[in-house]
Amino acid sequence: MDPLDRIAAALERLSPPPLPAADARAHPAYRWQDGVLSVARGLDALPLDRLVGIDRQKEALLVNLRRLAAGHAAQDVLLWGARGTGKSALVRSAVTAVQADGGDLALVSVLDLASLPALFALLGDVGRGFVLFVDDLGVDAPGEGRALRSVLDGGAEARPANVRLAVTANRRHLQPRDIAEQESAINPRDAADDHLALADRFGLSLGFHNVDQGNYLAIVSGYTDTHGLPFDPDDALRWASTRGNRSGRVAWQYVIDLAGREGRAL
Repeated sequence: MDPLDRIAAALERLSPPPLPAADARAHPAYRWQDGVLSVARGLDALPLDRLVGIDRQKEALLVNLRRLAAGHAAQDVLLWGARGTGKSALVRSAVTAVQADGGDLALVSVLDLASLPALFALLGDVGRGFVLFVDDLGVDAPGEGRALRSVLDGGAEARPANVRLAVTANRRHLQPRDIAEQESAINPRDAADDHLALADRFGLSLGFHNVDQGNYLAIVSGYTDTHGLPFDPDDALRWASTRGNRSGRVAWQYVIDLAGREGRAL
């Protein structure tokens, strides 16, 4: 073999060609990473009625996603608030509910914000709605926030109408809680304005707040009923006290521990 051919073959083995893009019309959920659209292994979603204490948020998101699936005007969505309160779970569950009702809608988990324009170009001509899911937006990475803000503005090219974003964050205005957290900024006011300008670009903003005791126990009860486990409110509250807060996430962690104690798999 010619030496140049051997070198070319070795380089191809070291850097194989990119995988072909998944069929954007065929699956309920995808991942977008490194400029490649791949099929998600599964859409891990709870039934909507299992998400307790967020009825207003459920209804608002469902209405918006149904519009998107029907080809009607729909908003980008910011889901903000306390950790573990169901923001990410609601996105997955609402998309699944729309799909179950016959809506032509797919979820795309976005792991690469910088290449979003390429994703828009890929999905724009596909005849279905897409929810681009950005989970736990890193507000302390200015480049990430500015890239997303540019995308929401549309830049020189309008975004396709069948593609909308659903972004989760722990803070309503996508900014640090106090100026001390911004010490590395040349001008803290400018840094705060950057984050506020990003939050303002979401047409639908849904707040999630700390779970009270009654809702926490309702969440635990829903899980234990579903999995045939004993429900002991005092035990569930003791578990929450060791975790330092009550949330849907803590409720699920308690149920995992309870199932382990009972010698059960989930």
